[in-house]
Amino acid sequence: MTMSLLTVTVDGWANGDPIPEEFAFGVPATDGPMTFGPNRSPAIRWAGAPAGTKSFAIICHDPDVPSVADDVNKAGVTIPASLPRVDFYHWVLVDIPADRTGLAAAEDSDGVTPGGKPPGPTDHGVRGLNNYTDFLAGVEDMAGQYGGYDGPCPPWNDEIIHHYHFTVYALNVPTLGLEGTFGGPEALKAIEGHILAKGIWSGSYTLNPALRG
Repeated sequence: MTMSLLTVTVDGWANGDPIPEEFAFGVPATDGPMTFGPNRSPAIRWAGAPAGTKSFAIICHDPDVPSVADDVNKAGVTIPASLPRVDFYHWVLVDIPADRTGLAAAEDSDGVTPGGKPPGPTDHGVRGLNNYTDFLAGVEDMAGQYGGYDGPCPPWNDEIIHHYHFTVYALNVPTLGLEGTFGGPEALKAIEGHILAKGIWSGSYTLNPALRG
């Protein structure tokens, strides 16, 4: 199957630039390293979907997350740049109707929701689980299923700046048939063999005071 290029645009920052705090789950605090941010899902739009497109999917991931969380957000230690990194999924949204050409700002998130937003069908697509579901599983008053978009909140003691890739896929099926709870890996596996076009918009973010310019 020949794959075309989908033109993707995210409002709020230039492609590759730092992501504004408006779209972050965590922001610097006046009396500490971090507090909750506005956590608004950014306005995202796409163009150039080929004939035969029957749905879209959005997946945003951060490939720079520490593979070992023992020292995450601990005072007096840093997470070294040499530590192996893994993917953390921030936005999993599939079965977006084919007549859509984008989502408005805050359409899939407008603030931090303790316990998460429910996964499953919405009027703009089917939400999968993002990885805050796992990261906050043992945190009192925050544990739950985090569906749809929740923005950047990298460790404030990490030596590296994190990068976020918003990928939009044009697919040749109206639904991926994903039921129940599913995350980024399951969505990506279901997408295989159905991609007509895709496009990416990226940004960066850090909570490390030494790296914030």
